[in-house]
Amino acid sequence: MNHQQSHHQHHSASADSEVTPIVSYANGELTIELKDKNNHAPELEVSHEKYMHLIVVSSDLKEYHHLHPEQKGEGIYQTKVSLADNSYKVIVDITPKGLQYSVKPIDLLVGEAHHQHHDNDLVADTNFTKTINGQTVELTPQSFEAKKEITLNFDLKDAQPDPYLGALGHVVVLDEDGEKYIHVHPVADDKTVFEAHFDKPGIYKLWAEFKFGEQVNAYPFVIEVK
Repeated sequence: MNHQQSHHQHHSASADSEVTPIVSYANGELTIELKDKNNHAPELEVSHEKYMHLIVVSSDLKEYHHLHPEQKGEGIYQTKVSLADNSYKVIVDITPKGLQYSVKPIDLLVGEAHHQHHDNDLVADTNFTKTINGQTVELTPQSFEAKKEITLNFDLKDAQPDPYLGALGHVVVLDEDGEKYIHVHPVADDKTVFEAHFDKPGIYKLWAEFKFGEQVNAYPFVIEVK
């Protein structure tokens, strides 16, 4: 398996996408309906132990969920999650068999939240060491350039993470508008080192996921790419 296959080929245009996800939320459950261009349910390939990786972030990029909906019917996938009234970006990360698919964040409105584009006021971190549930992670290096292969090295301070979804960790990156999505996997099975490529400068938020025992911690970092 090639763990370096980071999804850099995702375009913002959906013209080259032959599968359309429709997302809805009711009674604490997210439903994703998939249809191909002939209105049929596409068959999905397993990617990192799951048929679907669903990333849900609030529009202000403060709330983050990485979910794995189960198939409930032809092209219907569901998962339980508690979402407060807000606007969200939903990212349906799938690999349909024999069909082109480009990931494009989908806007989802929950409750009476007013859907408005608001600047996220993201400020780049000055402290790249984070502790969650007693486990500390430090991100190095701390300067990032656009249009280059960037190495993201996560120092887990002698802790050894457990394999999670076929890798030692996962990193999800969004630009500050929540429109550009990058999902990268470790460069090797035994490392917490990732490679990412940023097309343009700007502020990005990333979540590095590592599993310790039964607990998956998602470490948020805000970085500035120059």
